[in-house]
This record gives sequence, C-alpha cells and structure tokens, in this order.
Amino acid sequence: MDGQPTAEIIEQIRDIPIYRASVAQGHFPVLDKPEIARGFPDNWMTPRLAAALEAGEAEFVLSTGTNHARMQIIRPPYFLLHSYYQLWREHPDIAQTWESGCRRLSLTTVLATEHVARVNAARAGVPPKPVPSLDDRWLDDRTCYLNLRLDPAEWEREDVVRMLTEIEAARQAHPRGWYHLDCSAYHLAHLVRKVGEWGLWDDFPPPASIIHAYEYAPVNVRRYLLQHFACPVIDLFGSTELGYLYYSDRRGTYWPYLDKMSVELHPVAPGSTLHELIVTSVRNPYMPLIRYRSGDCVRTVDGTPDPARIEQFCGRYKELLGTPRGPVAQGDLDRCIGEESPHVFVYQLRMTGDSAAQLTYTTFSGEPVDVAQASALEDRISELTGRKCRLEHRRHIPIGRSGKYAWLVHEDA
Repeated sequence: MDGQPTAEIIEQIRDIPIYRASVAQGHFPVLDKPEIARGFPDNWMTPRLAAALEAGEAEFVLSTGTNHARMQIIRPPYFLLHSYYQLWREHPDIAQTWESGCRRLSLTTVLATEHVARVNAARAGVPPKPVPSLDDRWLDDRTCYLNLRLDPAEWEREDVVRMLTEIEAARQAHPRGWYHLDCSAYHLAHLVRKVGEWGLWDDFPPPASIIHAYEYAPVNVRRYLLQHFACPVIDLFGSTELGYLYYSDRRGTYWPYLDKMSVELHPVAPGSTLHELIVTSVRNPYMPLIRYRSGDCVRTVDGTPDPARIEQFCGRYKELLGTPRGPVAQGDLDRCIGEESPHVFVYQLRMTGDSAAQLTYTTFSGEPVDVAQASALEDRISELTGRKCRLEHRRHIPIGRSGKYAWLVHEDA
C-alpha cells in the first residue's frame, strides 16, 4: 500500500464524493485537513454512511485539536478505544495484563474525564455533574478516568489520596492484584512527584503495565517513569481519526502496527532528515483516509524515508521552528535537553526576539540545574536554534487549556 492506493482500496472508496475526481484521474494527491473539512459531511456522504449514522453505527466526533485546529470526523463508536484495546491485547510485552482482565485506570487530561462523564450523563438522560463521581467516570466496564483537575502540578493532597484510593480499589478487584495504568507521561510524572513529596508510596500499589499515549513524552519524563516503575512502560502513537499506528516495546524501540494502513514519509524540507507522516488507512470504514497528511513529524534511525525505521515521533509539523540549519521539531530540542540534564521536567522555548530565545523550565526536584548544566544547555540550544538562548528556572509552568503543554511559545503572537 505504498504511495497511490491499491485497486482493492480504490473499490472501497469509489463512491465517496471527496475521492471521485481522484478515482477518475487515477491519481490521489496528498489529502490535507482543510480539504477534509471543505463541504463536510456531504463530501463524505454515501448511502452506506447515511444508514450507519441513522443506525448509530457511525458518529460525528472532533479531533483533540491540542495544538492545532480541531477537525470534525466520522467514525464507529469507541473507534479509538477499540484500537487501543486491540493493541494492548496483542502487545508482546503486556498482553498478559489484558488477558488477565485487569482494570485500566486512565490518568490524563481533565477534558478526557469530563468527556466520559458527559457521555454517561447523556445516556442516562440527566445533566452532567459539576464534579463527576467515580461512577460517572467509567468509560466501559474496564476503563475508569482518575483526573479531576486541569493542571496536575496543582493537585492537592486530597486529590492524590482520592486517586490512590481508586487505584487500590482496582487492584483489589483483581485476583492477582494487577491493574493497568494508562496515562499521559506528564500526568504520571506529576503523580510520582506528589506521592514522593507527601510520603505516600505505601499507598501507591505498583501497576502491572503502563501505556502512555496522549501526547509527546519527553526523554527525561520517560526516564523518570522508568526509574520508579519496574513494569513495562509502553508508548503508543496514533490519533483520533486514525487509531494507533505504532507501539514501542519495553526497551523503547518502535514497531509498526499498520492494520489496514500504510505510511509514507515525506521530508519537511528539501534534503531534510525530518519527515512528516502521510497515512493511507481504511481501518475506519466510514471515513477512509487516502494519503492523509496527519501533521506529525518523525525521524528514522538512518535519516531515510523508511516507515519501518522510525526511531522518534517528534511533534507536530505546524510547530516546527525555522532555523538557519533547517526546521527544528520538539523532539530535536528534547533530545538536546535530555542529553545535557536529566533533571529538567517541564520546559517551554520562548521566542523573545529575532535572534533570542529563553528556555523556561522546571525540574523534578524543584531546584535549578547546576551552573555547568545550565551553561551546556544554553550552548546546545543556541546552536540548535540559531538564537542566543538563556535559561530561566521556574517552580511552575502552567499547563494549556487543553490539558497539555506547549513546548514552543512566540511571545509576539
């Protein structure tokens, strides 16, 4: 399924209005988000899709739009959840925790928790509560959402004790004392810091497996989690509209999971070894995406456009920073930081002028990095960005309204 779609795929999409011209011409250009939105949903409507919507077999949802415009899509109910469950069920390092029937506790953005509570309230025909109860936060009989605050750095002791109590209940419900922890890596790192600060480790039962799958996990944050948990810590890469495409093993190596999919890698600029993902997927039968520009960027082990050799998912195309040496992605900055100091936790690169930048950062300990590390970081970031960089330690960097962190800030925007 490289490049242009196969004859089998063309037959599956022949009647979808958005693809009719491409089918007639025998050529499929790269599909961008604005093109998907133009004329939506009529540009996707077929008798089959109309019947599926009427029967509740398909539904309208919005992509997360964390750091980019939200996009309306059509998909089967629980499409992303089923993709997650299938990967968990088949993952070579953690399949046993799926098979054991342990509960999945999700520690991620409060927006995800609120969404689950709203869906449950709508099903029950009642208004959602201002603060969802535990019963309100179960997505299905296996998955419960824990977080009730926007900014995990502002969790108070009572928030943490409540979450640990809910975790312990899930552990006790399993005959072997297992539970599966699903998380944003940032949120779990905040929980670990709070547990340590308040001496609550005896109340935090270790998970049997961990998946982080909601946003980019910085090198230092993943390293911090590996220091505190003995179980496999797995990364999944995917999106609302596509499902999951790649998974890491417990050692951090990425493997493709391209069920009914294929991937092309296109350089973000001529000669660049940074590539953007172009995905063809018929996994979602109601909105198959042909040569779709997902907006995600990757690097491969050897710089070639080989989808089987991806070593890093390194952020969004729209967030690339232009430099004299070419575009720089979040993952490029993150690699520099991780190599110079393992202590940096949350960070933001702020553009403070045409030739200057500032890295504001927090640390896991709450204390600034030492003078040698600060100097090395300033030198590395200055070299990477082509801007004179200075560091500024902060006790707290607020999270975004989406419940995720922005790594790049243009102060004149």
